[in-house]
Amino acid sequence: MKFCWSTLSVKNMEESLKFYEEIVGLKVDRRFMAGPEVEIVFLGDGETKVELICNKNEKEVSIGKDISWGFEVKSVDEMIRRVKEKGIAIEGGPFQPNPHVKFFYILDPNGLKVQFVENM
Repeated sequence: MKFCWSTLSVKNMEESLKFYEEIVGLKVDRRFMAGPEVEIVFLGDGETKVELICNKNEKEVSIGKDISWGFEVKSVDEMIRRVKEKGIAIEGGPFQPNPHVKFFYILDPNGLKVQFVENM
């Protein structure tokens, strides 16, 4: 079995795309309308994708507080500087639970925890 993608319902597609392109660094793979009020965007260039769905008839999205997406970065310190320059608050960390990994959390525009991880 192969993991294909993780789906996130978003309130505002343009705001969410800006975050995932500019902050996370994901590129749009596919973007299309799935009906008159539903837009779907797949992001990423590897075999696992992030899928964003925006239904204009839905004004709120529900994100579980214990769910997060993790993305590997070259430097946690550099990523912290970058997100602070964009005015994004650090939600947790940085943490270094062992000598080999360091990470921190921010929230995406929909309230999803996004973790940036440096493997040392």
